[in-house]
Amino acid sequence: MRRPFAPVLALAAAAALIPLAAPAPAATDDVIIGGHPVDIAQSPWTVALSSRDRFGGTRAGQFCGGVVIGPTLVLTAAHCVSPLVLGAPSEQMHDLKIIADRTDLLSGKGKEIPVRDTWVNPQYDAVTNAGDFAVITLASPLPQSSVIRMASSGDPAYAPGTAAAVYGWGDTTGTGNYALSLRSASVKVLSDSVCERAYPGSEDGTYQATSMVCAGEVAGGHDACQGDSGGPLVAQGRLIGLVSWGSGCGQAGSPGVYTRVSDAVKALGTSR
Repeated sequence: MRRPFAPVLALAAAAALIPLAAPAPAATDDVIIGGHPVDIAQSPWTVALSSRDRFGGTRAGQFCGGVVIGPTLVLTAAHCVSPLVLGAPSEQMHDLKIIADRTDLLSGKGKEIPVRDTWVNPQYDAVTNAGDFAVITLASPLPQSSVIRMASSGDPAYAPGTAAAVYGWGDTTGTGNYALSLRSASVKVLSDSVCERAYPGSEDGTYQATSMVCAGEVAGGHDACQGDSGGPLVAQGRLIGLVSWGSGCGQAGSPGVYTRVSDAVKALGTSR
């Protein structure tokens, strides 16, 4: 999976994909490879997950990304809020927050909002990486202007070849060079067959089209990486994926794998 900031998320041009989150005293695999700087005003729904107690203050405690799907709701990767990453159950993390409206993690701008509750998809499979999503409930609301619409099943934004963008503060080179300012990389939605061939089943995970979506460049170069886990994949103005996992960062033949947001939409309609 793309691991949490290990130290953090970044945009780069070639590396290795795995569940992406940031480094606790633990490992991380999410970076934005082949990307460019962007202002948070261009993606106000992108937030950083933060715990200074767990990850230190050099990156304001950032270890994963998240997406605002309601004034008090943030969607992120399930592996980002697992005890393996946090070092304890999320309800025991008293300084767990989301950072919103902040381009530079150290700028002091924007808001840091405490987490009131965390719900993890009960169908999440840490072996295959299927169902990799969780919902964070905030202690206070963000404006409606920060909310992005989620794509449902059958949305044309999922069509192979569709231009998309991934956002995060993760590794930008795949070698531990984490970004302090938000970055974005342009990618394309790839066919399920591409990821099925790349990930037929291994220690990295197994590609399952029902709960995952494939994106990147066939030749490699643009991708998410360590520290980008849980961050948004956006196409045609809608949230279609969450940074989840892969093999390396930006490598040819190993595209990024994202949680298919339409799967989360379906599950949230019946599970919460």
